[in-house]
Amino acid sequence: MNLQIDPRITQSIPSATKQSRPDRAKDLQQLRRSTREMEAMYIFEAYKAMRKTVPENGLVEKSFATKTFQEMLDKEMARTTAAGDGMGLGQAMFDQLKGHVR
Repeated sequence: MNLQIDPRITQSIPSATKQSRPDRAKDLQQLRRSTREMEAMYIFEAYKAMRKTVPENGLVEKSFATKTFQEMLDKEMARTTAAGDGMGLGQAMFDQLKGHVR
């Protein structure tokens, strides 16, 4: 049984996995966007949970259109909140994951 590794394979692997600096910068930018979007989803779920705690008083009828509008409004408010510094959750995720981007 021959267990030798072909040297051509081991020499080609590092060159295939290396990324240039612009690729790393692009990947970091994508990671930043992804962590902000994750933070926005978290904030949206928090808004949704908070909205459930507000009792309905019957003054305004809750139609399907009203519920849809409120959900869309909550999503946009969550995105706006996460777009700046946010709550810090997106930044913490980014700081933790950026070491894995090569």
